[in-house]
Amino acid sequence: MIDYKKENRIGAISINSVEGIFGTLSQEEADEIQGEALPVGLKQEVKKGEAQILSCLEEDGAPQLYTIEIKALHLDHDNINRGIEIQVTDERLLEKTGGIVQGMSGSPILQNGKIIGAVTHVFVNDPTRGYGIFIENMLSH
Repeated sequence: MIDYKKENRIGAISINSVEGIFGTLSQEEADEIQGEALPVGLKQEVKKGEAQILSCLEEDGAPQLYTIEIKALHLDHDNINRGIEIQVTDERLLEKTGGIVQGMSGSPILQNGKIIGAVTHVFVNDPTRGYGIFIENMLSH
C-alpha cells in the first residue's frame, strides 16, 4: 500500500507498472541507507534450490533474511511477475506468519550473494508458496 501523506514521502514515484514501482529516493533518505549494494544475478545464473528473501516483518525492526527454496523457473512465462516459483522453508518465518503475507510483495530474493528478483504473489491456497519477478525484468523497465 502506498500512503501518499506528506509525512510518509521518501521520494517521488514516476512509474507504477507491472514490473514494479519506479522513482527517485530523496537525498535525505538515501543518506540513511546502511550496507552495500548487491550485485545483480541474471536469469541464466538463477538455479532451483536454496535462496533467501529479505523482509521486515515489524515496523521498527530491521530487515532479516529468511530461507526459501526456488521450486521452478519460468524463463518465458507470459506473466513476467511469475518467473520464479518459491516456497518458504524458514521455520522462523513459517512460525511467525505461516508463509508469504500481505506487505511482503517487493521483498528482494537473493541467491549466492546476488539479488535475483522480488516477491510478487502468494498462492491463495498455500501461503508457503508464491512467485517472484526476475530482477532483470525490473531493471529493463
